[in-house]
Amino acid sequence: MKSPISTRLSHYGTGIFAALDEKKQTLINSGRTIYNLSIGTPDFKPHESVMKAFSDACLDPENYKYALTEIPELCKEFTSYYMRRFGVDISDCDFTAVHGSQEGIGHIGLALCNKGDVVLLPDPGYPIFEVGAYFGEADIYYYPLLEKNNYLPDFKAIPEDIYKKTKFIILSYPSNPVGAVATREMYIEAIALAKKYGFIIINDNAYSDIIYDGNESFSFLSIDGAKEVGIEFYSLSKSFNITGSRISFAVGNKEVIEAFKLLRSQYDFGVFKPVQYGAIAAMNLDRSVVEEQKAEYQKRRDALCSGLRSIGWNVPDAKGTMFVWCPLPEGYADSFEFCNLLMEKTGVICTPGAAFGKNGEGYVRFALVKEPQEIEKIVKIIGDSGIVK
Repeated sequence: MKSPISTRLSHYGTGIFAALDEKKQTLINSGRTIYNLSIGTPDFKPHESVMKAFSDACLDPENYKYALTEIPELCKEFTSYYMRRFGVDISDCDFTAVHGSQEGIGHIGLALCNKGDVVLLPDPGYPIFEVGAYFGEADIYYYPLLEKNNYLPDFKAIPEDIYKKTKFIILSYPSNPVGAVATREMYIEAIALAKKYGFIIINDNAYSDIIYDGNESFSFLSIDGAKEVGIEFYSLSKSFNITGSRISFAVGNKEVIEAFKLLRSQYDFGVFKPVQYGAIAAMNLDRSVVEEQKAEYQKRRDALCSGLRSIGWNVPDAKGTMFVWCPLPEGYADSFEFCNLLMEKTGVICTPGAAFGKNGEGYVRFALVKEPQEIEKIVKIIGDSGIVK
């Protein structure tokens, strides 16, 4: 039989993560205690009102039919929410619900790209960014995110001939994996370039509700000219602890969203209606619920970063997201080897920076998915292990 796997899929592998998972399972089977800080799944519970809205909707048999489009109540609430949350009027925009930003970004290249188009992606960056561009048969140009630039893009370093062939750029702040935040000035510069060269901006705004130290949280669409050149993915997953529900929105430029809707109409029948009712309840929550959770994340950030510094590991504070981006301790150069050694010596699992691109080598990513007291315990275990010299 001929191979059933397409050449498209042969581009991908599970090497790093499969090897780490195998190591983890070996340690568990031997009776070791594992502290998993590798995966960004919130350990906070969804609000009771969100769960009730979902469960009540599940009891209505009418809600088990195809959704096809967003229910009117969701459209009204999302428009109202963006105005309350970001001061952005999206009544003049277009939007569509998607099964999480991961699904949306993973398909956007199919809607926008032709072979030979260029897509600009961050390095390090979240892996789904590459998937969306690759499936759209685009040529990928990686722009580096470097510590010396506060992990912001250096637009002047991108050659003009690349800009002329660019179909879209992905910007993502607060940034997974590096935990950086962006300035409005950065977006203003990006919008000017998009207008000059005729490309689209795709803004990933998944972590706007997890941002620290008084840094400003805003929507890309709040900046003059943004709706003319781009769209934004806004996720409810991390803000409201409903990652498994898979609910996010693509919102912005009408022409771009219409192209995306046309693509999605060929393979999707809409978001399950009970999920839509749960999303409405989430967006109706008092803002204090989200703010209190953000404060808890900052306590975790402080426990991890200051704790690691106290044992000699020079880790800067993350500015946003539920992740901390750590340069390898002195004496180490290979992020995968370090993750293996850390797991073997301490039972602590983190993600090698190399999993996020070439410029991720030399770093590891920790997820803030344990309470501060547990993080303090983990830091002590790392310190006692002697792995940080």
